[in-house]
Amino acid sequence: MESTFLTATLWLALAVLSALIASSLRLSIALVEICVGVATAGGAEFLNLGDVLAADSEWIKFLAASGAVVLTFLAGAELDPDIVRLKLTEVTIVGLAGFLAPFLGCAAVAYYLLGWNANASWLCGVALSTTSMAVVYAVMLETGFNKTEYGKGILASCFVTDLGTVIALGLLFAPFTKKTLVFIVGVIVVLMTLPSVTAWLTLHYAHRTAAIRTKWVMLTLFGLGTLALWSGSEAVLPAYLAGMILAGSAARDRHWIRRLRTLTVGFLTPFYFLRAGTLVSLPALLVAPSVLLGLLMGKVAAKIFGLYPVISLFRQDRKERWYYTLLMSTGLTFGTISSLYGLTHGLITQEQYSFLVAAVIASAVVPTLIASLFCVPTHLLPKPDHPGQAVRRINGLSDEG
Repeated sequence: MESTFLTATLWLALAVLSALIASSLRLSIALVEICVGVATAGGAEFLNLGDVLAADSEWIKFLAASGAVVLTFLAGAELDPDIVRLKLTEVTIVGLAGFLAPFLGCAAVAYYLLGWNANASWLCGVALSTTSMAVVYAVMLETGFNKTEYGKGILASCFVTDLGTVIALGLLFAPFTKKTLVFIVGVIVVLMTLPSVTAWLTLHYAHRTAAIRTKWVMLTLFGLGTLALWSGSEAVLPAYLAGMILAGSAARDRHWIRRLRTLTVGFLTPFYFLRAGTLVSLPALLVAPSVLLGLLMGKVAAKIFGLYPVISLFRQDRKERWYYTLLMSTGLTFGTISSLYGLTHGLITQEQYSFLVAAVIASAVVPTLIASLFCVPTHLLPKPDHPGQAVRRINGLSDEG
């Protein structure tokens, strides 16, 4: 138990350090946590400290996965159903373009330029076609765009893109089975009953110290996550759907959302973003940096050329178009998941896995950094509710502590 507490202390120390750096440089906390994870893992390897962070221990992986699941749920809960219906054409077209362009473009780069075989190339296309819901939502929180129709449209487009990734991965490499059917039916049944049961629990038991609504939501998320993993899917997909289903009721109780967000961002997601950084093997990248650069440039270029003209149909302001495009160019959750799926199923080698994961993580860093520094459409930022909030938002801090 002593070693567990020591390990947790190290991870939380890195989380605090990341928050201080993010505040000083006015960058996204998710972005900084990823970079700190990369630097820490590289430093530990250079100093021969071994796996000092225990990044592959089951409890660290569980906390990291929990952070991704709950953050994805919150992203879904932030959606305004009325705005999504109003912007359905936009989010569908932008989301599909955000998937198809890098899927085909990166597969072509891997096959024709890097000489990878067909399976590895298609897996590369899947892994680099994603948009990181976790990174985008974290940025939305810190800027306040999650409260605007602009930000909610971006989040909805991210979901369409990642849904395309999940479907492509399933069709190409994970044939439809009885488990898949059970998963689909189970998700439909749970989501159909979720609003009514949640409303009943809220009416009779909410606003008490027992926090039964939070426990109920967590029960639902982990139950659906278990079913998803059992069927060969991923736990974050039903989490986003659950968030969307509860978006209307969640919007009516902002205090509950804020408390859940504080738990998630304050404790769970640092494990997810920091661990994502530790997955990068710096020695493998230093041997052939051109491969990483090719994959990263292939993804970002395909995203930009595929998305910018489409987004221009719906957004006239230059900064709005570029900010939208760059955030849709990020990748993390489904990208690393798809890469790991390819490695465990023998579709790619360990070396190819390192390059893919590094490219995925770099795509979470580079576009976000450029967007945050040069392309923020400040005229769309929500007005501060009270004095000082605007200063904290500009400095990259949320109101959740």
